[in-house]
Amino acid sequence: MGEAKNIVILTGAGISAESGVATFRDKGGLWAQHRIEEVATPEAFARDPGKVHGFYNMRRAGLAGVAPNAAHFALARLQREMVKRGGAVTLVTQNVDDLHARAGSQNILAMHGALAEALCYYCAAVTPWTEDLSVATKCPSCGSAKGMRPNVVWFGEVPHFLDEIVAAIEAADLFVAIGTSGAVYPAAGMVAEARARGVACLELNLEPSDNAALFDDRRYGRASEIVPDWVEEVLA
Repeated sequence: MGEAKNIVILTGAGISAESGVATFRDKGGLWAQHRIEEVATPEAFARDPGKVHGFYNMRRAGLAGVAPNAAHFALARLQREMVKRGGAVTLVTQNVDDLHARAGSQNILAMHGALAEALCYYCAAVTPWTEDLSVATKCPSCGSAKGMRPNVVWFGEVPHFLDEIVAAIEAADLFVAIGTSGAVYPAAGMVAEARARGVACLELNLEPSDNAALFDDRRYGRASEIVPDWVEEVLA
């Protein structure tokens, strides 16, 4: 692959797994322990908001016990250095943890939302949030209760920043997927979108994803090892 100036990077659960953040689809992952339709859909929240709040309160509280790993820090460094060279790195993440931001990354498009934010059903205000949520929690903006929910995209809802992501891919000369399963759309379709536009595609993963064959180059191993190695190559 030639020298890249505008890079779009998609990250998934695999980049945060080494930090101790639970993955979803692996054996013993979150979806093996909790039924999606009971904790991660609008219908589940309408039916039993207490149960849904409990699930996300647990996950939000868990953020305090994890920290960015070498892969997160490497991507933050890549962003800073590419800007100095007149390039750009757009970081798209499926993750709802805050590890990219804590590592120093900017220009983050969190397509599935953020655990550390709350969304009000009534006024649509988004508020930074680190405490538990419940049906009694009042919105700081409009004062309404019973409408506060995690600002997380549930199954059946439209991911955030789709227009911005498409625009970034259109302007890119390299698309990189890190720690993704290739099973969750629309994120899994981004490599095909990039290929259709003639963008070079690289997969960095623990093992081949469901759509690994669509990538021009593939490298496998622990994210904390292969991502910093790749960043060193780019910046060399």
